[in-house]
Amino acid sequence: MGALANRHALVTGGGSGIGAAIAKALAGAGATVTIVGRRRAALEALAAANPRVRSAVADVTDEAALAAVFRQAAEESGPVSIVVANAGAAESAPFSRTSLEAFQRSLAVNLTGVFLTLREGLNAMAGSGWGRLVVVASTAGLKGYPYVAPYCAAKHGAVGLVRAVAAETVRTGITVNAVCPGYTETPMLEASVRTIVDKTRRSEDDARDMLAKVSPLGRFIQPEEVAAAVLWLCGPGSDAVTGQAISISGGETW
Repeated sequence: MGALANRHALVTGGGSGIGAAIAKALAGAGATVTIVGRRRAALEALAAANPRVRSAVADVTDEAALAAVFRQAAEESGPVSIVVANAGAAESAPFSRTSLEAFQRSLAVNLTGVFLTLREGLNAMAGSGWGRLVVVASTAGLKGYPYVAPYCAAKHGAVGLVRAVAAETVRTGITVNAVCPGYTETPMLEASVRTIVDKTRRSEDDARDMLAKVSPLGRFIQPEEVAAAVLWLCGPGSDAVTGQAISISGGETW
């Protein structure tokens, strides 16, 4: 029996990268985990490899679809008491050439999707006396980076949302926190490297080295390191931790 036995967790963006690592960590601690995302094949592959993991397809920006997934997950695996809002996406462009459409796309998945996920999660936990809401934000929610202004704006918004919801729920037994990874070894990082290579003619190794050096550690954060922080926030001993934005960046931000 793990520390999270008899808990049911729902993780968005759970098919790969940080989301997949979080799902595995929660399942390893005994939770039943529902992973949600848009890519059915990736979700089903992870679920097939772990008997504690189930999958559901939905876009986190689709209010009705997300609500239906929460209902279905509760029917199949019991009430959801842990929610990890991990789904996200990033595009890069100089601010002066950033289109309104690109800005709205970033807000939709990185902020509106978080809002909808947290709201559904909080409603699922209402009156239970215990719950964990965790947002996978970014160091881009704590500082600015060039060429990703919409992403930074959305992630700052997600951190603000966490603090506001935490203030409302502080006496309910439900905690609300964000984890803020720096550059992490994920498919999103690979996409960033390809963009740098395409736009600067640097080699892939040079592009990776440039990004890795942003952290004082001199390396990328690993998805499992982010998952370990999320697992701690969901486990015993974290009851007094709420409204926090925890930087997982090797000292890049404080």
